[in-house]
Amino acid sequence: MKVIVIGCTHSGTAATKTILKKYKDVDVTIYEKNDNVSFLSCGIALYIGGVVKDQKGLFYSNPNELSQIGANVNLKHEVLEIDFNKKIIVVKNLEKNKKFIDVFDKLIISMGSWPIIPEIKGVDSKNVLLSKSFEHANKIIEYAKNIKKITVIGAGYIGVELAEAFAKQNKNVNLIDTQDRIMSKYLDKEFTDLAEKSLAENNVKLLLGQKVINFQIKDNLVTHVKTDKGCYETELVIMCISFKPNTQLVQKYLKTSSNGALIVNDFLQTSNPDVYACGDCTNIFFNPTQEYKYIPLATNAIRMGTIIGLNIKKNQQKYLGTQGTSGIKIFDLSISSTGLTENTANDAKINCDTVLIKDANRPEFMPKYNPVLLKIIFDKKTRQILGGQILSTTDLTEKMNTLSVCIQKKMTINELAFVDFFFHPYFNKPFSLLNLAGLKSLEML
Repeated sequence: MKVIVIGCTHSGTAATKTILKKYKDVDVTIYEKNDNVSFLSCGIALYIGGVVKDQKGLFYSNPNELSQIGANVNLKHEVLEIDFNKKIIVVKNLEKNKKFIDVFDKLIISMGSWPIIPEIKGVDSKNVLLSKSFEHANKIIEYAKNIKKITVIGAGYIGVELAEAFAKQNKNVNLIDTQDRIMSKYLDKEFTDLAEKSLAENNVKLLLGQKVINFQIKDNLVTHVKTDKGCYETELVIMCISFKPNTQLVQKYLKTSSNGALIVNDFLQTSNPDVYACGDCTNIFFNPTQEYKYIPLATNAIRMGTIIGLNIKKNQQKYLGTQGTSGIKIFDLSISSTGLTENTANDAKINCDTVLIKDANRPEFMPKYNPVLLKIIFDKKTRQILGGQILSTTDLTEKMNTLSVCIQKKMTINELAFVDFFFHPYFNKPFSLLNLAGLKSLEML
């Protein structure tokens, strides 16, 4: 059997490794448009901020490693056409500018996503950059060396992390978003208020609830960003609005959802059973609402790629869905979330209730302890847990991994009150924070 993998970042790398480890008789050929594989785009801000000093740390594999385990790796090769009936692809060698044909038995589409670029006058200026690829990261670092004023457009995780990284370098940072809160997809107001306070205290200027209208240009450089509420001087603009699935090549031939993402079944097959898809180019099953959603996270991509690797000969492992669990560190705050926020639950017309816990991470008789904010969202009628968020200067983000399992297993907030967790004064209290949330919900009955 011959398998062709189109795209080799998170999911493509995971699929390749799994196939070659499990099936010694399968040939795997990779076509990747970039000159690298397995780039961790979530590490861009760490690299820009100097936390990660060796760029090799941004890659969890490399072409040589994949070649050594048996993959035929082709970098700087772009797939131009696919004939799904004849199982033929047309490929272009970007270095030699030559086209050729290859054939497959099974195809894995892992082409990822691409930043959304709004139609704004001047968006193609020299100092308007994106933040997605390794090339983007290097461009940002090089351009930011000798300037002071930076504008980040988009206050999701990536935008916030970039704003933090530049603030630590004593840059003057503007952070613009149309929403009136940062990271509003992942966190409720109690949490974003604290995160915004931390950013503001570290000289990040928050320009929220503002829409960018245009850029003022001089000599092909943006000098000012104009919004519907003001005009702001800048020397560099970084676009971090959102991402869209990179599926233009296959949209005419495979079933997609309204946002262009590929539709896959439980085994991650597309509408063509010999074609699998994984990562940011797909919609995935979101357990809290029992529907397919677009959730471009590296964790989802790696799991999907691994499952496809296991299923490539025979379907044996179903995808379990996701809770969209994620985390971020902003200065001294460690924050994580899973499932629905109160806001997204309300948007989904779910009759929900919430528990908010303000406590310490361990007993107050210990020499040091830190405040914690925990929130859990649950269905008011069934009491089923729908989501949660946690914030502290102590790293308690793993609590949301625990809660993610609870959501996947459809546990109720009542059950959470008495789940078994260990106790030691160095780490926690006799009742875990999650226990306390469950107990408080019982008091609300």
